[in-house]
Amino acid sequence: QVQLVESGGGVVQPGGSLRLSCVVSGSFYSISDMGWYRQAPGKQRELVAVMTKGGSPNYADSVRDRFTISRDNAKNTVYLQMNSLKSEDTANYYCNAAVAVIDGGIHALDAWGQGTLVTVSS
Repeated sequence: QVQLVESGGGVVQPGGSLRLSCVVSGSFYSISDMGWYRQAPGKQRELVAVMTKGGSPNYADSVRDRFTISRDNAKNTVYLQMNSLKSEDTANYYCNAAVAVIDGGIHALDAWGQGTLVTVSS
């Protein structure tokens, strides 16, 4: 079983910063892409940022130059540094990982965390 646990959400004023973390644990063979998605009330879940195992990032246009994704492969952890936060960044942020698990063979698993709430408000 694979678990993703996020941390670091909270309430911050506009222009402030937060750092999210997500640790992948459990029984698995490997992790490829790791990323962050978010879902605001009444809206669909959207990609925020994703990073390959080799360290190549990809960002949504709305967060480019404000957010930075990074990962520590030795710790099975992905981070999201969020700067210059805006009210429109308010959402539940979900960690996602493409995990290979061994179950009679190697199978791909699209794993999700439970979400951490980020609220940007004055």
